[in-house]
Order: sequence, then C-alpha cells, then structure tokens
Amino acid sequence: MSEEEAMQAEAISVYQAHWEQKQALYADTDADTDALKQFAAAEALVGSKQDIKRMRDANQVITGKVSMGDQTVTKSDLDRKVPKVFLSTCLNITQWNVLDAKTRKPVSLPSTRLTKYTVESLVEKWPQGWRVVRDRPMGKKC
Repeated sequence: MSEEEAMQAEAISVYQAHWEQKQALYADTDADTDALKQFAAAEALVGSKQDIKRMRDANQVITGKVSMGDQTVTKSDLDRKVPKVFLSTCLNITQWNVLDAKTRKPVSLPSTRLTKYTVESLVEKWPQGWRVVRDRPMGKKC
C-alpha cells in the first residue's frame, strides 16, 4: 500500500468512526457530545452537535445501525500543510428506528424520508489526527 493509499484509508476509517460515535450519541440522551471532538471539527462538529441537540429537544432517540456503502475517495490533496481527502459515501439508515426517548415507541416519520442517500465529506489531517470537517447530505438517493 502506498503512502497515499494509507492516508486515504486512515481518512475513511476516521469517517466511519465519526458516524459510529454519532450513532451512539443519537441512542443516549445523556451522553456527552464532546466525544465527537476526537473525530470531527469545524462545520461537521457543529452540525453533529446541533443534530443531536434537536433530537434531544424533541425527546427522541435513534436505535439501530448506520452503514456506509460505496465509500469513494473523489479527490485528495495530501501534499500540503493540512492534507485533505474528499469522500463520497452512500449512507444507509434503513436500520435506524426513531423512538420517543421516554416511551420507546416509534415516532411517525414522513414517507418521503430518504434512508439511503449520498453524503459528500471532507476529512483533514490536523495535528491531533484526522478529523471530519464537512459532512453534507446531497439529498439524492444512492
């Protein structure tokens, strides 16, 4: 494996860990969202914390597993002070269950809700390690 391939693999690994951490936080209304700092920064960190706050304010939790398919490095710029890897991922949330946090009963969701959709992300290598800095759903099925 080349150095470039190794760095891209690290970026993908951190991206997956970022989503695993978010999944754990969606399921636990008391968990500390600062745990996300080891995987995310900037726009991605702020957005994730806002999503979790909205869920908690609505008294909802999510159980089940998120899965990621078709993870593709669309571009990388590794010869710079802050190396960057751009990813495109098919995020699959079909196994997620949105529940009322107190009753644990399913929450009604729109029938038009996308459960498999493309997300475009930017992962950068900061002094502390790789961090997801942008994670944007593209609003299209995959």
